[in-house]
Amino acid sequence: MITNDHIRGTFAEYAAAHPEEKDALSVVFERLDQDDDLSSRKTCPLHVTAGAVLVNESGNVLLIRHNVLGTYLTPGGHLEPEDESLIGAALRELSEETGIRGSITPLLPGPVHIDVHDIPANDTKGEPAHLHADVRWLFGTSGPVEVTLQAEEVSASEWRGPETLADETLRNRVLSALR
Repeated sequence: MITNDHIRGTFAEYAAAHPEEKDALSVVFERLDQDDDLSSRKTCPLHVTAGAVLVNESGNVLLIRHNVLGTYLTPGGHLEPEDESLIGAALRELSEETGIRGSITPLLPGPVHIDVHDIPANDTKGEPAHLHADVRWLFGTSGPVEVTLQAEEVSASEWRGPETLADETLRNRVLSALR
């Protein structure tokens, strides 16, 4: 189980490395100070999620088409009780959504990006509008990669150049790490 101490430590290290993002992360620290269980998807108004930015040997990033949101995103999702770390949760989500296993290695010692963003209400799941604090990790893979999509959540995948990543901060960080 991912503890609030693990979350706080990861966010504090990230904020120290990226002080320009402290304001955007302040809501996470406020919720941690309130002792909210940020590892639970039921915790509102905010909970933590984990994402994987996977780069292949050609320098392209894997994007998946998310069924609910109808857009291409990097793989990722909610934390599960069996997750022991945020990076482990990102790897689990990558494997679940894409079937990719094996030769995947972290390219940075900490998250490449943490993004706090709005999630619209989902009446079919009984979820109100809330915030995700998405901890994104940068991974590399070597050799051929076979993608087997999790049809319940994902409808397509594409390898695209990192310059096509929609989030400017994520795009710049990935491009910088790959130089």
